[in-house]
Amino acid sequence: MVDFMKTLNEIAALIARHVSKDGFHATSIERATLVRSSTLTMPMPSVYRPQLCLVAQGRKDVTMGDHIFRYSPGRYGIVTHDLPAIGHVVEATPDNPYLCLYLDFDPIMLGDLAARVPPPPGTPSPPIGKTVSDAGPGLLDATLRLLRLLDDPAALPVLGPLAEQEIIYHLLAGPDGIRMRHITSSQGRVAQIGRAIAWIGQNFRERLSIERLAAETGMSPSSLHEHFRAVTAMTPLQFQKQLRLQEARSLMLLQDIDVTTAALRVGYESPTQFSREYRRHFGEPPARDIARLRASPALAVVA
Repeated sequence: MVDFMKTLNEIAALIARHVSKDGFHATSIERATLVRSSTLTMPMPSVYRPQLCLVAQGRKDVTMGDHIFRYSPGRYGIVTHDLPAIGHVVEATPDNPYLCLYLDFDPIMLGDLAARVPPPPGTPSPPIGKTVSDAGPGLLDATLRLLRLLDDPAALPVLGPLAEQEIIYHLLAGPDGIRMRHITSSQGRVAQIGRAIAWIGQNFRERLSIERLAAETGMSPSSLHEHFRAVTAMTPLQFQKQLRLQEARSLMLLQDIDVTTAALRVGYESPTQFSREYRRHFGEPPARDIARLRASPALAVVA
């Protein structure tokens, strides 16, 4: 336990040293992003990509459908598909900010290792596309080695891929190994749902027909609904609605587009229905929500 905490504290110190301001920070490690927040944040929606999120300091909650995932120091989450979720930092101060590492999965590296690493024994994990688990010593050690390379740019091109492979190895060999394999699988129900998720992501502005979506994925409507909910914790219509509302919020916040125009651009035919669903999802009417975000940008970090 002492070594575990020592490793975790060193990971936190490295992140803190390389990110002096709140927000998301790209690094010289191609797929790694560091996050810092010195305050609690509002619940903020985002589309989470297939990736690892390891929290080194502070706490956050992520809500996906009717599931709540709680992160604390030494816990990691994985995402297997592009999934809309709502995250917010629930423990952070200027002296002890929330600190975490995001590592996007390289599908080629992941596929190669998945073919060589035996799946862990035991009951197959449920297919839900997001989970949170306790990191073991091996995963933390590999993460520490990767982050140390931020201070050794000459060694990074050689040793970086090795540390990244070791991280993925521990994920594949650990309790989420079977779930990790869903990312690379092109067969089975989870792969079909992955194609449904991608199709909705590309066509969320259009009116959604479950029959058409089922045909696109080679499933019956009832099977699609059942397995889609198992992976995403949402129905296809709920999934589409979250994508529409998130895109509209981004348009209004970043491009200063008015409520009616934003509603029409994301596929709503009725601005009134849009405003009603927006308030139900974000807790405020559109104009008031955008004004609040602009007044307190530090509270809007997507954790």
